[in-house]
Amino acid sequence: QVQLVESGGGLVQAGGSLRLSCAASGGNFSNYAVGWFRQGPGGKERNFVAASTWNGGTTDYLDSVKGRFTISRDNAKNTVYLQMNSLKPEDTAVYYCAADPLDGLGFPPPSYEYWGQGTKVTVSS
Repeated sequence: QVQLVESGGGLVQAGGSLRLSCAASGGNFSNYAVGWFRQGPGGKERNFVAASTWNGGTTDYLDSVKGRFTISRDNAKNTVYLQMNSLKPEDTAVYYCAADPLDGLGFPPPSYEYWGQGTKVTVSS
């Protein structure tokens, strides 16, 4: 059973940085897509932030985070990271890691099969 466990959230001032981690277990992730989503305060949906194929060959970002956020992986640790720089108050949200086996489908997947429990990021002004 695939499990995803996020960590690294917290309180940071605007302009600061955080690195989120997502430890993945229970699967062979070589053909997976991995993504980060966020749900803002009072929000009902989880919105796309960034995604990558597990080998890192293809990445995708929400326009508003391009140049500030970077998705990366440590294959040896089965861990996916989201480096967030120049944080803004509007980045405040619960951030979720997600993974999908793709199963021969193209990237990005239409939906993600596995989700973590989320980690909260608060950016103060």
